[in-house]
Amino acid sequence: MDLKGKKIAVLVADQYQELEVWYPLLRFREDGAETVAVGAEAGKTYTSKKGYPVVADTSIGDIEVSDFDAVVIPGGWAPDFLRQDERMVKFVAEMDRAGKVVAAICHAGWMLASAEIVRGRKATCFKAIKDDLIHAGARYVDAEVAVDRNLITSRMPADLPAFCREIAKALAGRPVAEVAGSSR
Repeated sequence: MDLKGKKIAVLVADQYQELEVWYPLLRFREDGAETVAVGAEAGKTYTSKKGYPVVADTSIGDIEVSDFDAVVIPGGWAPDFLRQDERMVKFVAEMDRAGKVVAAICHAGWMLASAEIVRGRKATCFKAIKDDLIHAGARYVDAEVAVDRNLITSRMPADLPAFCREIAKALAGRPVAEVAGSSR
């Protein structure tokens, strides 16, 4: 799918699940999108659950919602670290309020609960945090991917093809993010 001109933030923190960061980063680059690893600090190396590194291209403090078309929140234990950073939580909540694609897989449902964006919405996640999503008000479904307007969720690495397919479909039908300072 042609995603030229689209810009996607992939949030990164220590203890991320390898495939849930790298599969979207590389998959969407193949489709022409600009993918950006966003961490608490630009240039910092974050390690996966198995020690695989990813370097943050930019800091959460240096980006604006208007710069992006989508945010991908990977799983592993990273979402527990991500949601402790108020800037990350605010970015996810503002992306949702702006109607931009918010995509979360596996344990990333923790971030959705912290951003308070799942109440009354259909969502899925890794089974270990199912109760957390339900308590946050989500209408939990056990499916490889759940789409509720701009919110796209999946359960685990095996669901990545369906997860990324739905993200690409959603992005293909949306205008490109505003360039900082533009007057669209």
